[in-house]
Amino acid sequence: MVTLNRIYTRAGDGGRTALIGGETRPKHDLRIEAYGTVDETNAAIGLARLHTGSEPSLDAMLARIQNDLFDLGADLATPQVERKGRQDLRIAESQVERLEAEIDAMNAELQPLRSFVLPGGTPSSAYLHLARTVCRRAERLVTALADREGEFVSPGAIKYLNRLSDHLFVAARHANARGASDVLWVPGQNRQG
Repeated sequence: MVTLNRIYTRAGDGGRTALIGGETRPKHDLRIEAYGTVDETNAAIGLARLHTGSEPSLDAMLARIQNDLFDLGADLATPQVERKGRQDLRIAESQVERLEAEIDAMNAELQPLRSFVLPGGTPSSAYLHLARTVCRRAERLVTALADREGEFVSPGAIKYLNRLSDHLFVAARHANARGASDVLWVPGQNRQG
């Protein structure tokens, strides 16, 4: 259980922050950037949820995802180190599988696409597209971290982010009146001559 009874600690005033396990790193470290971008994804989903009141099942999915993203942040904030008596919080395969099942259920209600979708339509869809693009940035940072020698990233973290960006895309279409309000890209529409 986390207890936050004091919001500022001054511990980061020197430009460093602590990971789970006690190791400190500069605040611009790639690991910190990665889980900070996961947090940014979570905030964008929070904005989308302000507009999902008419779709309680979508809102419930997004609420679960927001909680999962805190799990993912804890996973990324825990480099692989031996810690006596501790079981580190890692993304589980069941969390990835739940995303897949939700994607399949939402996608079954959508018409197949014949063009790329422009972010927009309803407010919830636009915010879900924003969350999707931030999620893709988080995925790029996490995979760069995983490629760095001496760094550990759990395989579940990478899978979760990859599946989440797909989920957010399908959810954005679902929020657009199940695709009816999608704004489609028209290649070359505004070219002269």
